[in-house]
Formats: sequence, structure tokens, C-alpha cells
Amino acid sequence: MSDLNEMISCCGSDCSACYCYGEMCMGCNAVCGKVFHAPEGKGCPIYYCCRIRNGFNSCGECDNLPCDLILGTRDPSLSEEEFMKNVDERVKRLRG
Repeated sequence: MSDLNEMISCCGSDCSACYCYGEMCMGCNAVCGKVFHAPEGKGCPIYYCCRIRNGFNSCGECDNLPCDLILGTRDPSLSEEEFMKNVDERVKRLRG
């Protein structure tokens, strides 16, 4: 996997664009979904669904993208419009 691909999480987020990257988090792929903001010992439910349960490299391989899981994990700092724009960008990033 290239360095660029390592920065794109399985849900399509660009880890290198996150303010937490490098200081608090090395990226979803590097920590196998056990990101700093997840409860202790728990991993990201999107990572679990994508990589563990379904064996995909990314959610871009799933026919259900964007699924209820992605749509249900909204950043509370974003408006509905901003969140949907973010989801659209992530889907485009994953599907090319």
C-alpha cells in the first residue's frame, strides 16, 4: 500500500488532513481502527465492518456505500449539509 493510501482510512477520510494526525493519532490504518477517540480497547465500528467482518480494503468495495453505519457516525461539529458533503467527498475518494 502506498503512503497516500495509508493516509486514506477505509471509510475514505484523509487522515493526513485531520488536526489529530501525528500528535494524537497515526491514522486508522496504522492503528487497525483503534483510534484515540474510541472507547478503551474498542475499535472504530466502520473499520471493524469493513476490514474485519467483510474483509474489504475499503468501504469503496461495498455495494452499500454510504451505509447506515457511515451515515450514523456524524461529526457533531458539522451541520447536516457539511456532513453530507463530507460523505460525498469520501465516497468519491474511495470509488475514484
